[in-house]
Amino acid sequence: MSNEKKPAGFSTLAVHAGIEPDASTGAIMTPVYMTSTYVQEGIGKHKGYEYSRSSNPTRDALEAALAALEGGKHGLAFSSGLAAIDAVLMTLKPGDEVIAGDDLYGGTRRLFSTHYAPLGIQFHFVDTQNAANVSAHLNERTRLVWLETPTNPLLRISDISAIASILNGHPARLAVDNTFATPALQNPLIQGADIVMHSVTKYLGGHSDVVMGALMSKEDAVDAELRTIQNNVGAIPGPMDCFLVLRGIKTLGIRVRQHCENGRNVANWLKANPKVDKVYWPGFDSFPNHDVASRQMKDFGGMISFTLADDSLAASRKVCESTKIFALAESLGGVESLIEHPALMTHASVPAEQRAALGINDSLIRLSCGIEDTEDLIADLAQAIDA
Repeated sequence: MSNEKKPAGFSTLAVHAGIEPDASTGAIMTPVYMTSTYVQEGIGKHKGYEYSRSSNPTRDALEAALAALEGGKHGLAFSSGLAAIDAVLMTLKPGDEVIAGDDLYGGTRRLFSTHYAPLGIQFHFVDTQNAANVSAHLNERTRLVWLETPTNPLLRISDISAIASILNGHPARLAVDNTFATPALQNPLIQGADIVMHSVTKYLGGHSDVVMGALMSKEDAVDAELRTIQNNVGAIPGPMDCFLVLRGIKTLGIRVRQHCENGRNVANWLKANPKVDKVYWPGFDSFPNHDVASRQMKDFGGMISFTLADDSLAASRKVCESTKIFALAESLGGVESLIEHPALMTHASVPAEQRAALGINDSLIRLSCGIEDTEDLIADLAQAIDA
């Protein structure tokens, strides 16, 4: 489903994108079309729908909304974020090369290394904070550059426009995982990316009740290739999940504002706490590539990672297990605040030596600041750190 960018403020767009009153009843919300197939008036004569793996009206509305939020033309919804990433990798063939950031979500790196590398696709994991590292590995076999910015879990920032400029005229596509920033804060397609990926499970859904992924693009040829893969493989979300995300994104703008406010206040409080060593949050003037983040993002988000002055595993485990409001759980981006230990949880599949080289040590703790009152979040962290 395609949808041209509409001239509207982001919160207005989030409320209205992809949604039209139901033609038969006037319902303001898109109905949940719980159907697997569609009756045809004659062979090949139908109302645009044949089988729900290929398309479903509820999913179509969501895909149009997702495209509009990213300033793109096309959107595709998948059964998970990893299914969306997998669809991008399916466009490659043996002998192709991929340049990817070295600080990635553990599941992404696992998919790259354990499934696609053995199929003959070569991956170069580089520090994409410096665009020159992408240029240094670019060759005639490169077909994909994969970025996260901000990254998971160290919040590293890559310059999307600079890397897009490096790829200008090259057949390699630039794909950006925009999960941490959300389209409320950053729009990679407008900055030169070919594909934007989201774990919709996180901020777009926003309520920790859906698992879903999405790909957005602006070029018809890119969408056609990815849409064929979506249909052939069938890793699609169900219509009820699509309805829940359509509902969730209506409040994305206002939720992200509160996530950002809480992130800023918690990050500054952690930075001033003598029991905390390093705080990773791109809003600090001293943070690497802060100037890039200030230019390509509207705000700095609610994701924070930090290490303790006591860098022992026992200390970080104690903090993670002592919070009362921050729930100890994987995932992020929901209305509730979450705390997790990357080395033991989300990034446990990354080999220990690679984690150490990146700085994902046993003291690192990752926070997803929800939309609760800031004072309560700080008080909760205070008592947990004191514990």
